[in-house]
Amino acid sequence: MPQPHHNYINGRWTPPRSDAWYERENPATGESIGSFPDSGPADVAAAVEAADDAGERWRRTPAPRRAEVLFRAGEIMLSRKEELARDVTAEMGKVLNEARGDVQEAIDMTYYVAGEGRRQSGQTSPSELPDKLALTLRQPHGIVAAVTPWNFPMAIPCWKLMPALVTGNTAVFKPSPYSPLSAINLVRILEEAGLPPGVVNLVLGGDAAGAALVEDPRVNMVSFTGSLAVGREIAAHCGRYGKRLHLELGGKNAIIVMDDADIDLAIEGAVWSAFGTSGQRCTAASRIIVQERVAPAFTDRLVARARALRLGNGLEPATDVGPLVHRPAVEKVERYVAIGRDEGASVACGGSRATGDGLDGGHFFQPTVFVDVQPQMRIAQEEIFGPVTDVITCPDLERAVAINNDVPYGLVSAVFTNDMSVALRAMEHITTGIVYINAGTIGAEVHLPFGGTRGTGNGHREAGQAALDSYSEWKTVYVDYSGRLQKAQIDR
Repeated sequence: MPQPHHNYINGRWTPPRSDAWYERENPATGESIGSFPDSGPADVAAAVEAADDAGERWRRTPAPRRAEVLFRAGEIMLSRKEELARDVTAEMGKVLNEARGDVQEAIDMTYYVAGEGRRQSGQTSPSELPDKLALTLRQPHGIVAAVTPWNFPMAIPCWKLMPALVTGNTAVFKPSPYSPLSAINLVRILEEAGLPPGVVNLVLGGDAAGAALVEDPRVNMVSFTGSLAVGREIAAHCGRYGKRLHLELGGKNAIIVMDDADIDLAIEGAVWSAFGTSGQRCTAASRIIVQERVAPAFTDRLVARARALRLGNGLEPATDVGPLVHRPAVEKVERYVAIGRDEGASVACGGSRATGDGLDGGHFFQPTVFVDVQPQMRIAQEEIFGPVTDVITCPDLERAVAINNDVPYGLVSAVFTNDMSVALRAMEHITTGIVYINAGTIGAEVHLPFGGTRGTGNGHREAGQAALDSYSEWKTVYVDYSGRLQKAQIDR
């Protein structure tokens, strides 16, 4: 039997109370990664209780002291970067260089947030009354439920946990069942860095654990990254019970290529954005909107590059594109390819599972490019989450921006142009949360806000100073030292 792993509750590694387990397999090879708890409501209740018990003590810990724990965690992650990256690749499939980037983003986020331990500044302002001080302070929400996906199993948990911790919250961390090993690695690092028992609790498992965590009345905030459908269910529950909520729910992102663009650069950006992480990114470019004059040449080159990408185990240096996370993901991509063909689009390359050459044991799909795509087709509107992109032609920038904006999501866009006036107009009129000029749709930086509009989220942002606003409440304080009762507007 594979080595069993445990939950982490109140500073102890414990087996699930139900004694239920599941096995996670490497999506490239089918080999076992290990056996993990399939936790239920009893496990979640114990984790929430531990977070509740630790809450007052952690809140009273000065923010710079909280930040020191995070800084030590960042140092440990840096020293183990390669080991952590290899575990990322083994459990979710992305190529090793991308896994190193995933871990580096976790390190960067941890260091950045550690710095915020001494910079959680508020406002001081003049009062309208004499002998009165007016100021603002941050205070934590309480218990944060951090529910994370599998595609960035180190980075996204750090986006959530680190700002939650530095602002004085405690947390229950429920990762995807497809990336449990990286979650365990991260929590072990926090434990080693000196995080007190109960401040972060790890509960592994699937939908039952996630639902129990979201619904526990002691949880004050839910931070969720995942599908739009699940996000809406969580939003309905949190709205009903008045819980704070942060959602990041995906994208249908586009690269716009104008006829004056550096085509070599645009091709590089399109290939990386469409097929990096096998298209399993909320920032993946699943639409490429190309001005008509350059569309034929651009498409020919894009197809040639897509055909040349080498599929395989992400731990092998020659691999360009790894597997999809599991069989249902492959089946979903297959369904969308069939939908695209039924809608009248043409497959210029790819379009089917990849087999042979050592791929039969994994969940591989050929990098796929659709042409003859109309903007309202389902393949141009719905998130596929696989190595599939559409080429859509347009006459000018105005039409390109309109196509870009007319989807249910609004995460990220990119524009390739050498005309500054075109770039500035695009920046003004594109309605996504992130816009790149002459770069692909992939590559967030941790000191700037990350998030989107429309169905991508609920208005909150991760990373940057905005993350502190997501994980804390403002408290306004008035100190009247006049020695008499001042009645503000009434006294005027």
